[in-house]
Amino acid sequence: PCGIISLLFTLVKLLLPAMDKPKGRFKVEFLKDIERGVQKKWEKFNLYESNAPQDEKEYKRKNKFFVNFPFPYVNGRLHLGHVFSLSKCEFAVRYQRMLGKNCLWAFGFHGTGMPIKACADKLVRELNEGDLVYEVKTDVYDEDDYIKIEQRGKSKKSKAVSKSIAGVTQFEIMKSVGIPDEEIPKFMDGYYWLEYFPPLAVQDLKLMGVHVDWRRSMITTDINPYFDSFVRWQFIRLKEKNKIKFGKRYTVYSPVDDQPCHDHDRSSGEGVGPQEYTIIKMKVENTNIPPLKGLPNLPVYLIAATLRPETMYGQTNCWLHPDIQYVAFKTVDDEVFICTERAAKNMSYQGFTSEFGQFTILAHISGESLMGIKLKSPQTSYPFIYALPMLTVRGDKGTGVVTSVPSDAPDDYAAMQDLIKKPALRAKYGISDDMVLPFSPIPIIDVPELGNTSAVTICNKLKIQSQNDKEKLKEAKELVYLRGFYEGILIVGKYKGQKVQDAKKKIQTEMINERVAAIYEEPEKQIISRSGNECVVALCDQWYLDYGDEEWKKSVAACLDKMETYSEDTKKNLLHIVNWLHEYACSRTYGLGTRLPWDDQWLIESLSDSTIYMAYYTIAHFLQGGSFDGSKPNQFKIKAEDMTNEVWDYVMSVKDVLPKNSKVLKETLESMRKEFEYWYPFDLRCSGKDLINNHLTFMLYNHTAIWEHKKQWWPQGVRVNGHLMLNSDKMSKSTGNFLTLSEALDKFGADGMRLCLADAGDSVEDANFVESTADSGIMKLYNFVKWCEEVLDQLETYPLRDPPTFHDQVFDCEMNLKISQTKLNYDKLLFKEALRTGFHELQLVRDKYRELTMGSMDQRLIKQFIKIQSLLLNPICPHVSEYIWSLLKEGDLIVNARFPSPGTIDPILIDSSEYLSEVAHTFRIRLKNHMNPKTKKGSSAQTVETPTNAVIQVAKCYPLWQQSVIITLQDMLKETNCLPDNKVLASVLNRKEDLKKYSKKVMPFAQMLKETYLKIGMKALNLKPTFDEKDTLEINKAYLVATLELEDITIKYAAEGEDSKVECCPMSPVINFEVRPQMMVTCINPQVCSGLFELSLPILQGDTVSKLIQRIIKANKKCEDPRKVELLRYEDPVLGPRRITSIDNLREGKISMEPSHVFIIDHDKQVITVADGNSTHKVGNQIVYFYN
Repeated sequence: PCGIISLLFTLVKLLLPAMDKPKGRFKVEFLKDIERGVQKKWEKFNLYESNAPQDEKEYKRKNKFFVNFPFPYVNGRLHLGHVFSLSKCEFAVRYQRMLGKNCLWAFGFHGTGMPIKACADKLVRELNEGDLVYEVKTDVYDEDDYIKIEQRGKSKKSKAVSKSIAGVTQFEIMKSVGIPDEEIPKFMDGYYWLEYFPPLAVQDLKLMGVHVDWRRSMITTDINPYFDSFVRWQFIRLKEKNKIKFGKRYTVYSPVDDQPCHDHDRSSGEGVGPQEYTIIKMKVENTNIPPLKGLPNLPVYLIAATLRPETMYGQTNCWLHPDIQYVAFKTVDDEVFICTERAAKNMSYQGFTSEFGQFTILAHISGESLMGIKLKSPQTSYPFIYALPMLTVRGDKGTGVVTSVPSDAPDDYAAMQDLIKKPALRAKYGISDDMVLPFSPIPIIDVPELGNTSAVTICNKLKIQSQNDKEKLKEAKELVYLRGFYEGILIVGKYKGQKVQDAKKKIQTEMINERVAAIYEEPEKQIISRSGNECVVALCDQWYLDYGDEEWKKSVAACLDKMETYSEDTKKNLLHIVNWLHEYACSRTYGLGTRLPWDDQWLIESLSDSTIYMAYYTIAHFLQGGSFDGSKPNQFKIKAEDMTNEVWDYVMSVKDVLPKNSKVLKETLESMRKEFEYWYPFDLRCSGKDLINNHLTFMLYNHTAIWEHKKQWWPQGVRVNGHLMLNSDKMSKSTGNFLTLSEALDKFGADGMRLCLADAGDSVEDANFVESTADSGIMKLYNFVKWCEEVLDQLETYPLRDPPTFHDQVFDCEMNLKISQTKLNYDKLLFKEALRTGFHELQLVRDKYRELTMGSMDQRLIKQFIKIQSLLLNPICPHVSEYIWSLLKEGDLIVNARFPSPGTIDPILIDSSEYLSEVAHTFRIRLKNHMNPKTKKGSSAQTVETPTNAVIQVAKCYPLWQQSVIITLQDMLKETNCLPDNKVLASVLNRKEDLKKYSKKVMPFAQMLKETYLKIGMKALNLKPTFDEKDTLEINKAYLVATLELEDITIKYAAEGEDSKVECCPMSPVINFEVRPQMMVTCINPQVCSGLFELSLPILQGDTVSKLIQRIIKANKKCEDPRKVELLRYEDPVLGPRRITSIDNLREGKISMEPSHVFIIDHDKQVITVADGNSTHKVGNQIVYFYN
């Protein structure tokens, strides 16, 4: 009893850990255990700390790879969107290390800007002033906020939750991400965020297993005096080069924050800029009407915003929306403007009112009350025009007042025609006939082929009947506007005879000088700041980077021309932004960051201090003493104030002169400079495509400016990826479709997540992280590990074949092919493709080999496969690869291993293997069809006897008529470099005399060839196969017999007569199934407790005893080794089976049969005999088998 109790306790101890693991998570936990062990091993050796070589020869060889990633903003945990972009760096750096390069990946953190400060100040208000009721839209806290708002209510995806969360305070937000109540007050200090979140990011990234040199990690803002000094140096040098200027500029502006709002300060509208309009002042002729009574005795104007001031010559009226509420406000010029309140607010920030950002509403006026108001408009030949209704006028675009030029605007023409044709519509809004009917389109621009009233021409051509023909109007507008601008010639006014594109700016300037128009700007689309307010465009004093400077643009274009972008789209988009970019405000007054060195009331904004910091990585470990913020002393005793501008010039290789009177030792300065010059320029920067519009372009500008005369330090490569979707939907906290890095690691483990990130996508289009893909990836990794453990444990039981078989050679070739393909994919940074060729397809190659050899895989090739698979998978799943590498007992870590070099790739051998797979698949389908013949409707299904044998016919060559078709296709392909369409092909083939006899077969055969050509290329048009078909099938006869579950197959050439070869042609053998005579025999195993059962098996004419043993093994999985199976017949086949056998002598009355003995069947007498060479013996209907 004591022993049993002890055993029970032992079992409980063993089972408890497994019971603790949630159901269905065993495989994840298994892989995570591997990851923890591997990471401890890596950490022990400091594998990722990289330095410039001390050896001079190695240093000059510069066999290095420096990769970096846009540092994340530290107001929360890293999420899967960050990880997708940084995974490209991770996969690339591990691959490059396998090529033997000295690799560096450094990782910093960004604290500059307004969001952290805004959240901290909000918390201050809540905790100090009791401001605990704070309503926000959840889209303010989108995926870039890194703050997961705890969902309220039962459904995480409820409609109410997805739109807004009332009463969410900053305190609640902090609490929802797991920050303890007592810790939250510390976040009232913006700098505390910079202390709290970076260590959590490092913790998560280490669990992911990233190849990062953490000695070089840093954080921005003046909390880090060394980086602060670096940024100040950068800006001083830019100002000296006249790249930074001061003045009034239009910029997107946050009224609540009272400062410019750049991309990183926005919760929505990233990448959106100001849109310039020309506002046209249309003077109200009679202000003594009800809606305008009570206004000051000042000139009153309806203010229309237009993108085409040059067309004002043709204005016939203006449009208002009857349901829009307009406002009247007084301008700085003692005039009254009428427009939407939204436009008035924007204008108040652009100098239209006496006080910045302030305007007084004199009256609220409905659009309907302004219908029919008489106006005096500049440029038009009509002495006055009227305000008319248009229901498509938008209140959130422009001023809500729209000019009408029906000669050149299809929308205007269609709307005017509606009013002309519909008296009831005019009557509804009090529009009299004289306000509409006399106003015909005015010819102002001549457009080739469209005449001088292009809108009228195109509307008639497209048969546009009304404003409701929206699709047609869209088409008409695109055509008229494009051709009108680029091809149109003005036929009126001062600039008559000039092209529209040349005259436009002149006309605008002239109207502004005459004070009948003005420049007005507003955001192209809605922009919401991280403070939750809608932004405007403001004209304000600011320091700005002059990115519009033409010489600077040329330098950036030259840099871009030589830079690798891995995608033509990326290069084109970057070049487009360079051509489009102009002045960019680089300073603000609120937030965290570095102060402008010459004007410390200004802070350098977040997209301007993050342009050349990759260079700082190269020497950060000299300065920061292993801390993020330089708070720990460094071993070189360098203080931040020692890093003077001259020191930075020298260590950053901007100037070659050693700084005089520097407190930094000469040897240290030289070491720092050597470190910079070894690692720079960086080789690759990976980023999301959203940063093309700003950060990536700014990076190029600043590199070309700082290293203006040292182009060797300019960036070498940029790789851009799309946004990451989660389960085919946009990642969003508000819907609950969101994962932080920490959550993803917990859910999938590091390698499961990494595999799914690689699989998510390679292009600049949006990628998709699918959780089911991660789950299946985990399953594949787990199965692969377990298979390796099992196979390597039993490796000695597998055969060592010399010479290798056909399947051994094919397996070796296909592994080499996958090495070559995967290397090419890694070189191109196509990680989804690398995963496909280097893991999924390589696994299939292994599976095919195992199937074709029926489990009898070669020992050396098994080990070779495991080694290759580990190496090819290593950049993406390094933990699993490292673990399997240890099972192989290779000695060193796989981190230090080289990428495998492919051996011989024999394309003919691979072709013959592919042929075998396709033929086997075709034969299986034909067998299925043979067993399930089609029956006529209403008739019962036929019973088909299972075939035992088959005859395969192989064609030596194509019939002559088919050769003629192939040669014709070859000739046509040479002439045009593409295959002809069927109409042309049929015309050519029908003229050939030798094909007329086969006219019904010619085109189907040609179509089949064309389809095959699209799949496999020129091989489809070979007159003969590149290998011996019959020989390939003969070699693989055993496999075909097994896969078709037949007893035997005969392979022969098709008969020589052409008619007999109609069905059979090269690469398309024909199979015919047969049923050979057979009798059933019962195989009995009398061994005690063997677990082997009685079997009923067929014996065919001519079967050997060895063949029957194979059937027994196939039917009984416990019998694995045919050498251990022995068959015995009864001495008396009639009485023997009836006698009771003694357990002590199971062989009594039985005679052993040799494997070579042959069975003979007499169907007429229903008798089975066995021939042993000299004589024959009756077997009866029972045979005994032993498994020894």
